[in-house]
Amino acid sequence: MTFPDSTPSDPWSVPAPAQPVPPDPMAPGPVIVQIGDMAVTSTVVHTPAGDIPLAGSTWTVQDYWHNEQKVPPWAIAAAILGFCVLTVFSLLFLLVKVTVPRGTVQVTLTNATRQYVARIPVTDQAQVTYVHQQVNYVRSLAAL
Repeated sequence: MTFPDSTPSDPWSVPAPAQPVPPDPMAPGPVIVQIGDMAVTSTVVHTPAGDIPLAGSTWTVQDYWHNEQKVPPWAIAAAILGFCVLTVFSLLFLLVKVTVPRGTVQVTLTNATRQYVARIPVTDQAQVTYVHQQVNYVRSLAAL
């Protein structure tokens, strides 16, 4: 009984050089911008619903803000600790309110019959500005 190629290989031998692989012209390339759950490359936008071509795409941005009024945690702690000392006056701490801005930025990508909407939660104006800058950059890439 013979075994095919039963001779052990030399572990100290130099491996043969690999043949270079030519780049694929249809490969999308690395991610340039990440907007929410959309990853934008030079030719394609990767979304959870599938890939959408970047060329000829239309991008829209809408802000949805609302303000919440909350009692801060330090006021709740002061009311509880102060209840033992000054019962009535410690409850005035519960009247302290803090306004917290919350919202989402909705980014809509449309290309021919395909559309995808990403909703990005934001807590301040700097985040909203950043999303707008990213979308403006992608708009300039889509126009090329």
